[in-house]
Amino acid sequence: MSPLTGFPHRADQPGPVPEQRSAWLEKCELCGTPVASRHGHLVDTGRRGLVCACRACFLLFIESRRGDPRYRAVPERYLWDPDRPVTGLDWAGLGIPAGFAFFLRRGTGVAAFHPGPAGAAESLVTLDLWTELSAGHPLLAAAEPEVEAILFHDAGCGTDCYLVPIDVCYRLVGTVRRYWTGPDGGPRVRARVGELFQEIRDRVRPLPEA
Repeated sequence: MSPLTGFPHRADQPGPVPEQRSAWLEKCELCGTPVASRHGHLVDTGRRGLVCACRACFLLFIESRRGDPRYRAVPERYLWDPDRPVTGLDWAGLGIPAGFAFFLRRGTGVAAFHPGPAGAAESLVTLDLWTELSAGHPLLAAAEPEVEAILFHDAGCGTDCYLVPIDVCYRLVGTVRRYWTGPDGGPRVRARVGELFQEIRDRVRPLPEA
């Protein structure tokens, strides 16, 4: 999936994934095999973008995940930790001026992305702070670098925290950019973002015990 398809974005940060694409684009970007509308994705770590993949190519890069290849298969798991919820105090400590944001491990660092009308604004999180939070919340340390993200959602009555595939975050960024209107986003973006978070809540499973 080219990062330039439908919604251009900076190559060094997660960008949007179009919700619908015409049939002629539904091909594996490695081998050209036609793929179904729902298909797997790879992270191209060289250009930090997503690549659509047929099942055969997707499985190939699952097997080579440990070898630090250029392409890494995006897992399909959705997790939360109902026994150790993230508190409102934790959210405030991250200093994110928004109702939702996601965090991605890259190398030895952690980057925070706050979706907005111009794309995803990126900021760095101190490793000491992330390590401190992870000590009390194992879910934060369970995300695989580059391909899984920790997604926070301040729902007003508390903070939800999910481990999600990174392509879901691309969808979130694309949804915000596409439907944002006015100074505060407007009702359409809130409705669409709410639908996406409901989809995530429907798919999450409890974090397995170590």
